[in-house]
Amino acid sequence: MLDSAMAALASLADPSLLIMLLIGTVAGLIMGLIPGLGGTGAVAILLPITFGMEPPQALALLIGALAVVHTSDTVSAVLLGAPGSASASVTMLDGYSMAKKGQAARALTLAFLSSMAGGIIGAVGLTLAIPLARPLVLSFASPELFMLTVLGVSLAAVLSRGNIIKGVSAGLLGLILGMVGTSPTTAEERFTFGSLFLGDGLSLVAVALGIFGLAEIASRASQRRGEKQTISLGGGWGQGIREWLTHWTQVIRGALIGIWAGVLPGVGATAGTWMAYGQAVATAKDKRQFGKGDPRGIVGPESANNSVEAGDLIPTLLFGIPGGVPSAMLLGMLLTYGIQPGPSIITEHLDLMYLIVWSFAIASVLGALLCFLSVKQLAKLTKVPFAILAAGLVAIMLLGSFQEGGQLGDLWIMIILGIFGWLLKSTGFPRAPFLIGFVLAIPLERYYFLTDSLYEGFDWMARPGVMVFLAILILPMIWAFIKFIRARRHTNLDDGHRDEQPEDDEAPLKNSNWSLVAAGIFAVAFAAALISSASFSPEARLVPQLVSTGGLIFSGILLFIEIRRRLHDRTPKADETLAEETEGIRTQPAKAGWTLDAKFALKTFLWMTGFLALTAAFGYLIAVTIFIPAFLLIVARARLKVAIIYTGVLYIVLLALPSLLPIDLPQGWLNTLV
Repeated sequence: MLDSAMAALASLADPSLLIMLLIGTVAGLIMGLIPGLGGTGAVAILLPITFGMEPPQALALLIGALAVVHTSDTVSAVLLGAPGSASASVTMLDGYSMAKKGQAARALTLAFLSSMAGGIIGAVGLTLAIPLARPLVLSFASPELFMLTVLGVSLAAVLSRGNIIKGVSAGLLGLILGMVGTSPTTAEERFTFGSLFLGDGLSLVAVALGIFGLAEIASRASQRRGEKQTISLGGGWGQGIREWLTHWTQVIRGALIGIWAGVLPGVGATAGTWMAYGQAVATAKDKRQFGKGDPRGIVGPESANNSVEAGDLIPTLLFGIPGGVPSAMLLGMLLTYGIQPGPSIITEHLDLMYLIVWSFAIASVLGALLCFLSVKQLAKLTKVPFAILAAGLVAIMLLGSFQEGGQLGDLWIMIILGIFGWLLKSTGFPRAPFLIGFVLAIPLERYYFLTDSLYEGFDWMARPGVMVFLAILILPMIWAFIKFIRARRHTNLDDGHRDEQPEDDEAPLKNSNWSLVAAGIFAVAFAAALISSASFSPEARLVPQLVSTGGLIFSGILLFIEIRRRLHDRTPKADETLAEETEGIRTQPAKAGWTLDAKFALKTFLWMTGFLALTAAFGYLIAVTIFIPAFLLIVARARLKVAIIYTGVLYIVLLALPSLLPIDLPQGWLNTLV
């Protein structure tokens, strides 16, 4: 193992690897500044560039981005009070308070150094996990690997905060979508409806960018205004370094909590940073300064948010269970290269695992250094209205989706899933289980049939490893059920002695029609999958029918809850206990003005559709020259000078891109005629 580790380190002397690592780091820093993108957006946008690369170069690019997205998202949280990601909202509590006191440099120093240390400690944790888990992983057979795939989808759903039933439904629908195309057991086509385009299955990049990228743009494109308040960096760089050294125990504790949060599927950086913040408060003797500019409120969470990404890689590489959305896409990339996570990656590609470790550690240091050197320029980017950024992001995302299959059909799928992803986000459905289910669909089915062919009946379930995984799967469900019972008992005891709920708690009732629509879409999708699978051969229809039946059960529960919610809403006195009785399956509170947001999101998707129609007709470059200035002038309300410069720069970059990278620009119908 030491030989593999040293060989991986020596391989980084290759200039191509170092260049890819640097490009990934810079891209990750920029993506971290853009609200809503983070690691998911960074990996999804960079993933198409890796097609045609060798695995080491591709991994260096993606790991470089993944290691630093949570380093730069702190800049907007501290300087503007507008976090670049949900996990950075924890840092905002004390970081923004410091900035308003003229101590922004001190806060950023604490954040950058803590992120760097968290990334290095996370890389060390990943290194230690390899020899510790190696005997366990090598003992796995197909039954354990099958249970691991089930566990990956289920835990991502069960551990989804406050949305257990919705999380399971989303995970099952992701499995169904992942089964579109050729069956891995019988080589017959499923859910293609005679389409040659669907015969190869759906593009991972199109699904990820649609569900997360385009959905996020539609949610945020109404933000036309930039931040008007200006906060200077001030001094305090040296003070921040000295303070950070005095809180080294918080750095280690926060990083360890982040690794643990990363190992658990579906928990992610946001929960990890809040857990780290909670332990910092709990272990502090003086708690009065938390939220008012306490350095401990920055050090713990910032150490955790970078180590989470390293923790995500432990179950992804060693067990084939993606800990989060970025690692799910990384898993999909490995599968396209024929690299199977689990026993085979340890025995056949150990050097690649150590390359990931070294890349993560080096990128963490490089990211912190670049942030120190360019923080003034990065701060300017955070003040750009999101609507202006959205125009370029749409063009880049659609171009990225085209690279995997080279078909415009992927782009249409991407927009359709973007609308669906926006609906999921708006109605409280967690999207991470959906994508994880999509990635694990084929491995789950392959391992199941291999297990079924090697064992009689359910004898495989008596294996010790399988029984342990079943216990891990069932225990969170039992705990959620216990919490549900306790909530009902508490509600019954307090019934009649409760103050009126605030308006925010009533918001889900007012917008329950949309939640009902989402639950109905799930039920219809599962019913259609169940009916369509009846025409498949017995081997090809077994798993789809099992998943569809389970999905119908869970979506039926959702429909019952939503219909019951509406009936209670129509009664003279709505049942005040309904939200608590349905803990774990309730719709997240909608924001004020949700209807206006829905209208703007619809307009944004219509703009995207128009851009795609122009691309199909005239080609990508002509579509960009029409779409970008029109979107900037009409939607973002940018000045004419900004629109002209923006379009010109983007056009030149796109024109030069195919000669620099293995990228193809979509050609329109008129181009083919000429």
